[in-house]
Amino acid sequence: MSANIRAALINDADLGAGNVLWKLIEHGADPDGPGITFDVAVDGHPAWAGLTLGQLHERVAARAAWLRQQGVVARDPVAVYVTTAADTFLSFWALTWLGAIPALMNPNIAPDVAAEYIRKLRGAGVLADVRHRELLADRDLGPLSLFGGVAAELGVADAADAPPPYRHHLDDPIAITHSSGTTRMPTAVVHSHGSLFAATRRIRLSAPRARGTERILSALPAPHAAGIMTVNHALCNRSDLLFLSRQDDAAAVLEAVTRWRPSGVFGFAVTWAELARYDLSEYDMSSVSLWFNTGDCAHEAHIRRLVAVGGREVVTRDGVSRVAGSTFVDGIGSTEMGHSAFYIAHRVDTNRYGRCVGKAHVFADVAVLDLATGEELPVGTVGHLGLKSPTLAPGYWNDSVNTYRNRLRGYYLTGDLMYRDEEGYYYHVDRAVDAVDLGDGEWLYTAMSEERILRTCPDIRDCTLVAVRVDGRVVTDVLVQLDAKADPSVDRTDEVRAALTGPVAATVRNVLVVPDSDLVLGPTGKVRKFLMRQRHLASMGAA
Repeated sequence: MSANIRAALINDADLGAGNVLWKLIEHGADPDGPGITFDVAVDGHPAWAGLTLGQLHERVAARAAWLRQQGVVARDPVAVYVTTAADTFLSFWALTWLGAIPALMNPNIAPDVAAEYIRKLRGAGVLADVRHRELLADRDLGPLSLFGGVAAELGVADAADAPPPYRHHLDDPIAITHSSGTTRMPTAVVHSHGSLFAATRRIRLSAPRARGTERILSALPAPHAAGIMTVNHALCNRSDLLFLSRQDDAAAVLEAVTRWRPSGVFGFAVTWAELARYDLSEYDMSSVSLWFNTGDCAHEAHIRRLVAVGGREVVTRDGVSRVAGSTFVDGIGSTEMGHSAFYIAHRVDTNRYGRCVGKAHVFADVAVLDLATGEELPVGTVGHLGLKSPTLAPGYWNDSVNTYRNRLRGYYLTGDLMYRDEEGYYYHVDRAVDAVDLGDGEWLYTAMSEERILRTCPDIRDCTLVAVRVDGRVVTDVLVQLDAKADPSVDRTDEVRAALTGPVAATVRNVLVVPDSDLVLGPTGKVRKFLMRQRHLASMGAA
């Protein structure tokens, strides 16, 4: 039945990111089959007890009926500012059921930033839970207003009152998600019905279900494009899915792994860095055969800890057997890219690291470009990553300036600096905004430098380079978080310098052991290096 459903889906030209739920019902998927499991109770359904496909469909229909009663119609942008994955996805589907455009917001966005972001949307209203209604109270939301009920109460309507689901065209906008915000204000990225489903159609439905995706635990942020793609991926492949509401709590992720026993764990690089706090050999990770990363590519030091646990199935002449050690699938993606453009698999017996993000997916046309000329650069030369792909977001909501500013000769400029080798593998060295020109053709690439430090300094769990110009000279302070067993009194300056290239090592002024609270983080837990630099310069001026 699962294979038949997948065949029906891939042949449905109207299938896209906005209608997977009801298309499954339309094509005869078993309503008692897997829907989604949440870590919170929803509509009287207990936490950790999976909603079947039929129950999920009925709960979404009830919310669609409620929203229609509030006057929501097709093409209405509606901000969704909620805490849990359950409220996020039930609201997403209820709004797309009506043809509206859910603008999903990370729950960790500061309320003043959230209010400004909402004003810029110029939408039809705001759907929030109790906590976020209180955060927005008395704030200027522009033409938008809070709906009369909180998100968790939408299910009180009668599902039978929902209108027929909206019929989407592939170019229809079905979601607005936002970037992490380099400075502080996130940018609103529009996703279409076709673009946010292109990779699922090309590489998930057209091939057999990948090993390790039978039972998925997602620690991805639910309001992110990756969250939407993950639920659609799981539903289309009829996989069991547990979607956690928080991805920054490593203890909660570990508890969920041991309790729910997934075959695959999906997350961002920050999740793997947080898991590095723990000795994973002390936990029962035996069910995990796959780790799947998107967003920023992961560090070798963190990947090696993960692939050392769990197990995977291999095919031999004697049949299928399970061997020790799991697989880590890495790549690099962003909100605008819509899906990782690259793919590489790491195991205990593989050794291609150095921030290698692999080779390009079949649907992605990638190039390393000279920003001044737009020409493609030769092998081994660092340049700006350009991407042509059906997964690309159409642009930025209410912001045509930035929509077109990031285009060059038909390519979307991702903001990443990369190079490729002679075998066609691509390597990520830094975000363009974080790289520092040292002069004479030398550059300080912060991400690559952090990779080298973590690879060669085993008692450093994570680190952040803060490079600023002082009296015309670049100086770098390396902020480190140590392994639990490491001695914080040890001076690691020489060890850190030895891990770096000569010109970069020469800029290192201090190696400072800092608590996590000293880092400036975005809503998904990513370090905001721009703000770290600004704070560093301000503190130096004050001194």
